[in-house]
Amino acid sequence: MNNPITSERVFSIFKELNAIPRPSHHEERIADYLCQFAERLHLEYERDAENCIVIRKAATAGHEGAEPIVLLNHMDMVCVGMNDPISDSIRAYTENGWMKAEGTSLGADNGIGLSMALAVLEDDRIVHGPIEVMTTTNEEDGMSGASQLSTNFIKGRKVINLDSEDYDTITTGAAGAVLQEHRIPIRRQPAPGGKRRWYRITFAGGLGGHSGVDINKGRASAVVLTWAILAAIYNEYDIDVASIKVGETNASIASSAEIIVCVPSGEAAEYVKAQQEMINEWIKEEYGKNDPEMHCTITKCEPQTTVIDKNAFERLLTCLEQIPQGVVKMSETMEGTVETSNNVGRILTEEDTLLVTTHTRSFINGDMKALADEIKGTFTACGGTSDTVMEAPAWQENQQSDFLRLTSDVFNDILGWRPRPVAMHFVLEAGFFVQKFPGIEIACIGPRIVEPHSTSERVELKTVDDIWLVLQELLRRLAT
Repeated sequence: MNNPITSERVFSIFKELNAIPRPSHHEERIADYLCQFAERLHLEYERDAENCIVIRKAATAGHEGAEPIVLLNHMDMVCVGMNDPISDSIRAYTENGWMKAEGTSLGADNGIGLSMALAVLEDDRIVHGPIEVMTTTNEEDGMSGASQLSTNFIKGRKVINLDSEDYDTITTGAAGAVLQEHRIPIRRQPAPGGKRRWYRITFAGGLGGHSGVDINKGRASAVVLTWAILAAIYNEYDIDVASIKVGETNASIASSAEIIVCVPSGEAAEYVKAQQEMINEWIKEEYGKNDPEMHCTITKCEPQTTVIDKNAFERLLTCLEQIPQGVVKMSETMEGTVETSNNVGRILTEEDTLLVTTHTRSFINGDMKALADEIKGTFTACGGTSDTVMEAPAWQENQQSDFLRLTSDVFNDILGWRPRPVAMHFVLEAGFFVQKFPGIEIACIGPRIVEPHSTSERVELKTVDDIWLVLQELLRRLAT
């Protein structure tokens, strides 16, 4: 590679980005920055109603006939640890070869990739064909920017997506997903009188994890455990439920739960107390290897004033028993890869409903839609309602692409090794681009980013340098 450009400007642009808060749904300021960036360089740009922006740069002289290349990123980030994510800036620092942030998420996802794309626009020494820097909004919370994008917004059909967090891979496909919210109506009733014992049942210590990439790792779901213990008690004795709270987010395997119940004193109460030891033995046997800290605790608690009606409780048990949870099907063509899955992320007692969220994923759009419809039908049959919050198409893997082979060749020539092609069981914006722009090819690459979306988020500096070198050479070869 002749005269490679160092990554110094990449990091200085990233510093500029981190002075601008950019949580999902609040991207106006960062969008303004991108427009001003284009204006300063006298580059053509477009901005749509969702604040998505494309900036276009003409080819290096002598390469005008090359195919246009799209550099794809998103401008929003997950803001964690900030007092006010609308106004707080990020204070980054370096330590032992990594960049981190002081008490907040770093925004390397996807700020580093965006910084690389902008550095390409700025530096005329980089050889390339026509460039379109495409930056979307709300990627982290619904992908409305990509989903609403006009089919005329970009011309290029080869896309370098700089949004990967796995330095040693090329992402070549991603599952689609349907996020649904289901509600079962409930009636609040006075808590039963007489001799009753009240208990708080908790599950805690689970690893949880991403409901896509971690779904096949044998981790305990607090949803499954909640159903198991409530069904066991219900099948033997009279039980009333005051509240249910299971799970933390829609897109996570539930790692905790708290359920408050009451049963008649005497034999039923003794049965409930005995469940703690029994279910912990089952957890240890079933999940001990993969989720060793998950456990159940059952303690006496203060009486509650109201309970939910038994009919609603019974319908919840029926739904949880009937809908699939976890891996539904492994891929026959991608060894070791989950093809279709479903995860119940949360169960929550609201004022007049029981809320249940499901995240259905698949590499096969038809299978994903069929399973989501089946789950919806289960709740509908039980007198509930279902709303689709988000639906994103799958990005079908194509490892035979000449574009992907070229990308792999560049890695090998520049870094001395080939990245591993992977299809990921989570949603990427690429699915919308494949759907909207026929014939498009996408390679997703990026530096090593660890624990994104957390205050421990960090990016390895050397891998930024390496991906920056790969990007320059890949653009040069695509221009010839």
